[in-house]
Amino acid sequence: MFEKKESSGDQVELVKFKELEGKIRVLIEEYSKVKKRNQELEGLLKKKDGELEEVNGLLKQLYEERDTVRAKVDSLLDMMQDIRVPG
Repeated sequence: MFEKKESSGDQVELVKFKELEGKIRVLIEEYSKVKKRNQELEGLLKKKDGELEEVNGLLKQLYEERDTVRAKVDSLLDMMQDIRVPG
């Protein structure tokens, strides 16, 4: 009674729609992969930032120790200048 005959134009549109749907699915999958990779990289960046802060703190401490040692050596050298060696 209600027979619907699909024309070849309808079939072509359906095929194109399915192709579009497939491409959209691929894009969504790729987006998910990129988003996941971005999160991984952000985590790695935070880790490296923490390591960098730690190294900078250690470097600052070493510079302070060096300056302290340098000041002590300078003080000792000044004290030695007052010593006269008989000659």
